[in-house]
Amino acid sequence: MARKCVVTGRKTRSGNARSHAMNANKRTWGANLQKVRILVNGKPKRVYVSARALRSGKVERV
Repeated sequence: MARKCVVTGRKTRSGNARSHAMNANKRTWGANLQKVRILVNGKPKRVYVSARALRSGKVERV
C-alpha cells in the first residue's frame, strides 16, 4: 500500500526532472509524511500524516 496522508490525502507526485539542457527524466516527489499516533474514531491509532497537517493543527497527537 502506498503511503498517503489520512487527513489531507497527500501522496507521491510524479513529473519531470529537468536538466540545464531541458532534458526530461521521470521522477517522483514524496510527500513529507510522518508516522504519528492520533485519535481515529476516538481511539489512538498509528497512521501517516503530512507535516503540513500537523503544523496547521488539523490533527491532535496522542
